[in-house]
Amino acid sequence: MINVNLNIITKYYLKQTLFSRFFSLTTTNQINQKWRQERGLPLNPNACGVLTDKPDYTFLDGRPTPCGVNQRRRIVKQREITEKIIALTKEVDFAVLRHEQIKKEDELARKKLLDSKLKPKGKMLIK
Repeated sequence: MINVNLNIITKYYLKQTLFSRFFSLTTTNQINQKWRQERGLPLNPNACGVLTDKPDYTFLDGRPTPCGVNQRRRIVKQREITEKIIALTKEVDFAVLRHEQIKKEDELARKKLLDSKLKPKGKMLIK
């Protein structure tokens, strides 16, 4: 009886471990992100570097190699980002200049108002 129960338990255990071994409910992080951040490396090692930025091959006679599909896509994306950065910087510069102009105009209006209110009296008026 003990042998039979032990045999059934081991079969059940083996069955559970075989089927549950291939299915995991937890997520794994294969790359140590903290280690990469401490050393100033990008979080995704395949995002940039020699293997992704350089061409796959070079011609011996010095001709330029054609860009790959992903490399061309990255170049276009980087150009769009730089155009957007330039446009946004121009907007910020315009906003700063406009703010300074508005401040000067307000200051001149305040000064003009004060000058119109304060009038000389007494001996200063006779001169």
